[in-house]
Amino acid sequence: MTSHPGDEGPAPGYTVADTERRVGEHRKSRARGPFERDRARVLHSSALRRLAAKTQVVRTGVSDFPRTRLTHSLECAQIGRELGGALGCDPDLVEAACLSHDLGHPPFGHNGERALDQVARDCGGFEGNAQSLRLLVRLEGKVIDAEGRGAGLNLTRATLDATVKYPWARGGGGDTHKFNHYPDDAEVFSWVRRDAPPGRTCFESQVMDWADDVAYSVHDVEDALHAGMVRMAALRSPVERAQVCRTAATHYCDADPAELEEVLVALLDAPVWPKEFNGDLASLAALKNLTSELIGRFCRAAERATRDAHGAGRLTRYRADLRVPRRTRLECALLKAIAAHFVMGRAEALAYQVEERNMVTDLVKALWRYAPEALDPQFRDTFLSASDDASALRVIVDQVASLTDTSAVALHTRLVG
Repeated sequence: MTSHPGDEGPAPGYTVADTERRVGEHRKSRARGPFERDRARVLHSSALRRLAAKTQVVRTGVSDFPRTRLTHSLECAQIGRELGGALGCDPDLVEAACLSHDLGHPPFGHNGERALDQVARDCGGFEGNAQSLRLLVRLEGKVIDAEGRGAGLNLTRATLDATVKYPWARGGGGDTHKFNHYPDDAEVFSWVRRDAPPGRTCFESQVMDWADDVAYSVHDVEDALHAGMVRMAALRSPVERAQVCRTAATHYCDADPAELEEVLVALLDAPVWPKEFNGDLASLAALKNLTSELIGRFCRAAERATRDAHGAGRLTRYRADLRVPRRTRLECALLKAIAAHFVMGRAEALAYQVEERNMVTDLVKALWRYAPEALDPQFRDTFLSASDDASALRVIVDQVASLTDTSAVALHTRLVG
């Protein structure tokens, strides 16, 4: 597909190629920069709104406090915008990438992602990051190309590249199962990655990725403390701490439990941790202070280490790599492990996760049986024009992935009972 320059000139630290869009557009009357326009397109997208009813950690609808994928994305965007701006990135570009990073998540979070990956084996599997790119370049209704095909939000090359966490197809990432595009999106992926070093993410993507880690590790612990699933007394227990360290060593980092135990003890000794949380005004304020201090701690450490490595000036695209000290990464991994151990590892959570995976699998089978009538209008023509069963299955998977937790349950009731 032909490349087209953006409507406006590049921001400082970026080139004309960075602001190219795949589909040419009429010049806009309002004087906004290309990355500011990208941010606005993501912010106003249907895909972003749907995240309001998609699981983060605690199921949506359980209470009015736990975060959803939308609140997480907004918090990630605030962290990424500030950190990226401090390091010389265009703030709108980083914010757009942060807002976009979870758009492809299906209903029921990573649990739904695993179920869709199983039922989508015959069309290349499913991965949330690959689905996010697919939404941005194909499925979201904003721009149509000259052939009448969807071009998604038609974002600039640099913004799309900043959303790419895993710059390879399935199987290309060594020991990770993550990937960032499906076979039928290879052409646009190559356009996004034009002249990019193979296997390397751009600086803005690295900032987005760290902002994501910081946001969900800190806020998941905040949610767990607020919900009473984690108590400070449990974190002070040597038995519970040892289990948290084992979880972190197994799933979130390369450190051994002994090293992690030392890091966790020192982290919990910081005076910002509340003695306990009981829901009164003082403990609410103490909990918010904890989240602010931890986010600042993690971002300042990354900013200092990156500046020490690269010096002053604008750090953009492939001119630098984000540096995060090992101890800071271990602290972040331990917060993830706290949420995993006390929240996601509960017997109740494991039980409803089985139900959710079965529901996602049922939906794919039912939609296949009743397609195209059961599909949303935006997917019907694509299903009918599919060249083979694999392409048709991909359309079904796109439909299911677009559902929220709420609409997935409702559709399952209607089609399956």
